Amino acid sequence: MYIALGVGLALIVALLYVNLSAGERRVSQEIEHLYPVGDPQFYQAMGMLLGPDIVAGNRVQALNNGDEIFPSMLAAIRGARGTILFETFIYWSGEIGDAFAQALSERARAGVKVHVLLDWLGSIKVEERLVEEMKRAGVEVYRFHPLRWYNLGRINNRTHRKLLIVDGRVGFTGGVGIAPSWTGHAQDAGHWRDSHFRVEGPVVAQMQSVMLANWSKASGRILHGEAYFPPLQPAGSLPAQMFHSSPNGGSESMQLMVLIAITAAVKTIDIASAYFVPDEMARIALVAALQRGVRVRVITPGQKIDTQVVRHASRALWGELLEAGLQMHVYQPTMYHCKVVIVDGLLASVGSTNFDPRSFHLNDEANLNVYDTGFAAQLTRIFEQDLERCTPCTLAQWRARPLHEKLRERVTSWLAPVL
Repeated sequence: MYIALGVGLALIVALLYVNLSAGERRVSQEIEHLYPVGDPQFYQAMGMLLGPDIVAGNRVQALNNGDEIFPSMLAAIRGARGTILFETFIYWSGEIGDAFAQALSERARAGVKVHVLLDWLGSIKVEERLVEEMKRAGVEVYRFHPLRWYNLGRINNRTHRKLLIVDGRVGFTGGVGIAPSWTGHAQDAGHWRDSHFRVEGPVVAQMQSVMLANWSKASGRILHGEAYFPPLQPAGSLPAQMFHSSPNGGSESMQLMVLIAITAAVKTIDIASAYFVPDEMARIALVAALQRGVRVRVITPGQKIDTQVVRHASRALWGELLEAGLQMHVYQPTMYHCKVVIVDGLLASVGSTNFDPRSFHLNDEANLNVYDTGFAAQLTRIFEQDLERCTPCTLAQWRARPLHEKLRERVTSWLAPVL
């Protein structure tokens, strides 16, 4: 009996280690500030050292909250003529889940090749009837890392990506999930504040490639050909790249991208993050930027948040950042789920990535990086509109927290590496 118990405990420890480890050595030394965001060396680092090429000729439309986001996504799906690829973390039952299932099914019945990849954990609240209805209509549906014995070592690796690509020409990415909380216009505590982006131009091919990499992992099939990668003409004037990361390859690339952007900043950094839990390297980079005279503003949720543990762990880490001059703003009306980083009014990085260890090391993530002052200015205006619905947290207020809150947050912060 003792032997069996020992073996069982050893297996549990091994599974925990495998699931909580990114599998690659993490960045452990401060990145030196060598050039600003506008310098050609910055573009070299972002496009050649870290990610795919930065490609010109794109158009990106910012969409705010469900009332803008879902009609645009559904219109693209209903207008599909050849292919639809859809990867998402959250897909739950409800009116909006039904609407997506019906639109995808209708296109499949019309002969469009429809491929849907749902994260197993994130879609655990979807009624199986919806999935079966889609399958009967001809939609190919797969779950990412379902609970199976052969997936136990990867059960903590989730696809947190939000990608929709229609006919290889129109893409969507951002923070929105397919669930009732994302409907509406952030009008009350039951309807979340979020952002999503409609994309056209050559960078859509990169979005397609990111989606197809996980599709091949889940299905064992490679999708290729002109139906998926049609010739793409310029649709606008924006330079962009589709950045991605995964623990199975390049788990540090998303964090490196963010750290290099912060390290290059000389004027401003604005961070909108649903889960702001900066690890040691991120805190070092932010403090160094503040010491260079960079203005750093952060918006993160207040008490209206879906995961209180993350909120407590986040607040425990604010001290040294506030001491260095970081401006912390706490969103009040509802859950704040945006994921945006704007650096020096030039780089805007948007997508699925939160500013936390889970996004940087454990999840599959995808971010669209846009290099344009006009687009960055537009997102800065939206950021500042959100600031009007926030309450600032000063260093004095942070220090004056009740003792029981400090203790709870300190204990919770020990979980930060896996949040």
